[in-house]
This record gives sequence, structure tokens and C-alpha cells, in this order.
Amino acid sequence: MREDEFDFVAIGDTVTDAFIRLEDAMVDKDKNMLCMRFKDKIPYKEVVIVPAVGNSANAAVSAARLGLKTAFITNLGADDWGEECKNKLVAEHVDTKFVVQQQGKKTNYHYVLWFEDDRTILVKHEEYDYVLPDFGTPRWVYLSSAGGNSLPFHMALADYLDAHPDIKLAFQPGTYQMKFGKEALERIYKRADFFVCNKEEAERILETGESDIKKLLHMMASLGPKLTVITDGKIGAFVYDGKDVWVMPSYPDPKPPYERTGAGDAFSSTFAAFLALGLSMEDALTRAPINSMSVVQYVGAQEGLLSRDKIEEYLTKAPEDYKPQKV
Repeated sequence: MREDEFDFVAIGDTVTDAFIRLEDAMVDKDKNMLCMRFKDKIPYKEVVIVPAVGNSANAAVSAARLGLKTAFITNLGADDWGEECKNKLVAEHVDTKFVVQQQGKKTNYHYVLWFEDDRTILVKHEEYDYVLPDFGTPRWVYLSSAGGNSLPFHMALADYLDAHPDIKLAFQPGTYQMKFGKEALERIYKRADFFVCNKEEAERILETGESDIKKLLHMMASLGPKLTVITDGKIGAFVYDGKDVWVMPSYPDPKPPYERTGAGDAFSSTFAAFLALGLSMEDALTRAPINSMSVVQYVGAQEGLLSRDKIEEYLTKAPEDYKPQKV
């Protein structure tokens, strides 16, 4: 690897999140619905603006804080929000040489309805002109959420990876990547060295009513990923390495979660980043839940992301049963 090569290149869309903290609302758990009065003025407690987030942006910041030389391939609008996002990435030591601000386009802006410790997100993806740059031969590429018109871009990435077989691929599918279907992204699934999603997403991708997580792991692995990870909320994370199934519990929260946005991204990106740092699967799996635990103590997906030293410090304080086990 040349000195100017990157360790970790994240690819995907970027967004600014506006967190609107609600108080006058309720949750219908039977219908899984957030409810507010219709045709009324609903008071809110505060608004918190968090720029330069999104699955891939969060992964880039996570990797940079863990000490990897990191770049980000993304599109922004040629607007004030875009400038704010780019400045935030620079401040996080993420190289922005592949960040493109497109004239006539807006930066993605999402509204997060924050109620109690969870959120409902109102999303709108700008249709960018997706063009894959020559980004060299990093150790790892981390691919996640992109817009609904990005399918040709994925094929260009598959071609690039075919031409650079030494690059490892981590794939955390976003909404549109799941909508494209596993057949349309067959080359991406087959090329993935590390794949991660949650249990509900696995069922959606596989188009199955199967709920047994071990069966879901094997079904997902049959699409091609070498290391398959499915998370299941508070239960923990399940991993299939092609031979054995492992389960990793969540790291115990020091206090009740404050806001849950980005917990999954923190786990996924931390796992991939430690693999890129050369750790074993078991060691990377042990460290990933620590970043998830930290992120939910703050607003947004990035404030709680930890340095490598801080993760190691938390690891020394972990309970005895905090370790991966074969199941």
C-alpha cells in the first residue's frame, strides 16, 4: 500500500438531522405508531441540529476516531448545509477529497421526531448524480445507504472491486439498497467480506417469514458474505463466520439510554474498523457494542463515538459474561 492510500473508505449518502424533541405525544405499541393530535399546535421541548450524519458518514467518523486513515465518498448540495457537513467531516479528520457538492442539488435534510428515548425519522433523499472516483486501494471499503437512483453506481463499484481484489468490503444495506433487492445487488452481496443488518432487515432482504436468527444467518450467508452479522436489539449480535454461530451480548448501559439514533451504525462501523485495524473477529466483536452503548447516551449518531483507548478502558471494566460465545 502506498503512503497516500487510505485504510478505510466509506461510501454513501450524507444527511443533516434535525432532532425535534417531543413531549406531547404517545405511542400505540399495538400498531407501532407515534401519535399526536391532528389539526392542533403541538409544543416541542427543543431542536438539536446534527450535520454530516447517515450510515456511511457515521462509519467514516467512527473509523477516524479509532485511528484509521479515512476518506469518504459522498455527494452534498452546493448550499449552506453542504458546507456545514463538509466542515464537520474535516473537523473529524475525515479526508474530503472525494466529497462532491453538486450544483442545483440540496443537501439531504431529515427531521427526527425524538420521543422519550427513541425516534421516528422523516426522510427525503436528493437524487444526486452518482459518479465513482478512483479512490486507490484502501484496506477496506464500507458501503451503506445511497439514493433510489444509485443502482448503476453500485454496479460501477462492483466493477471497481473486481479490478482491485485486495480491497475488503463491508456492506451495511440502507433503505434503497434493500428495496433494490438481493438479486439486483447480487455482486455486492457475493463480494462482501463483512455484512451486517438487524433482524427485521434480514427478514426484509430475504423476503421470508423465518424468524429463527440462526437460520437467517445461514440464509444471508448463502448470498455470499464471508462474515455475516445480524443484530437483535437488547439480545445482542449474532455472527456466522462460515463455520460457527457466535452470540455477543450488549455492553451494559451505565444509565438509561438518552437517544438511540446511531446505535446500529456505531456497532457496525466499529466492528468493521477493528477488522481493518487487524483484530480478529472475536476481538472486533467484543469492542463493537461498547461504541453502541456510548452513542445512546448522547443526541445523534456521532457525539458518543469513542477513541480506541476509551473503548479499551471500557473493556477492562466489562462484566465476566461479556464475551462472544458459540451457540
